[in-house]
Amino acid sequence: MEPSNDAETVKTDGGATTDLQLHPSPENIYMNLSHDGRYIRYNFAGNIFEVTAKYKPLIMLLGRGACGIVCSGMNSETNEKVAIKKIMHACRDQIFAKRTLREIKLLRHLEHENIVRIKDIVLPPQRDAFEDVYIVYELMDADLEKLIKSNQELTEYHHQFYMYHLLRGLKYIHSANVLHRDLKPANILLNANYELKICDFGIARVASDAMTEYIGARWYRAPEILLNSSAYTSAIDVWSVGCIFLEMMTRTPLFPGRDRVDQLHLILELIGSPTEDEIGSLNESGKQYLRMIPWFDRQSLFVKFPDVPFLAVLLLEKMLKFDPRKRISVEDALADPYFKTMHNINNEPVCTKLFDFDLEEHPLTVEQIKELIYHEALAFNPEPLTSNPEPATVEKTNDLA
Repeated sequence: MEPSNDAETVKTDGGATTDLQLHPSPENIYMNLSHDGRYIRYNFAGNIFEVTAKYKPLIMLLGRGACGIVCSGMNSETNEKVAIKKIMHACRDQIFAKRTLREIKLLRHLEHENIVRIKDIVLPPQRDAFEDVYIVYELMDADLEKLIKSNQELTEYHHQFYMYHLLRGLKYIHSANVLHRDLKPANILLNANYELKICDFGIARVASDAMTEYIGARWYRAPEILLNSSAYTSAIDVWSVGCIFLEMMTRTPLFPGRDRVDQLHLILELIGSPTEDEIGSLNESGKQYLRMIPWFDRQSLFVKFPDVPFLAVLLLEKMLKFDPRKRISVEDALADPYFKTMHNINNEPVCTKLFDFDLEEHPLTVEQIKELIYHEALAFNPEPLTSNPEPATVEKTNDLA
């Protein structure tokens, strides 16, 4: 389905309908050619995009965040509408440069119909002097956050379908030994023809990596993350899915904490304080904090959410376990009775090759990482390499690429 400014309604096999709508286009878009006409520079009301000339026109602004802006555009060579993400100052320092390269590597590795696909990486006009990185993705119509906030009716079929495909994509991610770490409604893309794709792998990590500070959306953070655990597992993503699941059914965030402390208190007020056995996987500071705060009795999810279907509540109870060791796995969640009419293990593939691109053990400079990002762009835009030889230090890291 091609996106437009008008909401479109598509009837599904289950008889449900979904209305999805893109952001309105800015009133003023200015453009001019650059770099001998090989690139076009667009100005979206002060937001500058500079991409290769095949992307014309850029159509509308889709969204923006702390580190990037996304707009839709047309690939004039293929007549395909795409989403272009501008990562601003992508190589401002080593942390941002590694995050950008890791996201590119991850999405090129994870090939699954429930994971957004990279279509192109815009080749920087100057190999040694670029700040922003432009990643081109397949275009989707909206995201789950916008759908939840809309007036569109969501039936039980919607809930089952979207959750099943979210878990299906997450199974593939986890099978590659990757943790997403930032699952939230805004990172779940939707099409009106009922496609669902997980996006935004900017803070994803290999499960065996030494974990850096977790910066995902607070409302969807697992208790062990709030308690500063650095030895967390794929169970953190399952917790996020549980929060998203209930938010989709109630149209209200489950744990809208004002800060880290308030977030943890909201969780304990619902699921109750953990026992000594249930805090066994936490570090000592986390255990001590829980022992010092007041005890919370567990509330019944059946009483708290009387309109949520019985089987859905049973699944939620398995997802929202305080102890990550007791939290249901993605594989078992897919096989849960709630998805009885959809589950088909033969149509729930796993990744056959683990993702092992480790940037933490290799002391690369920002310039070396920029060179690797440039090589990723060359993979989509083959051209003769420049006459300047590659630095030997980067050449040694080619086994990473």
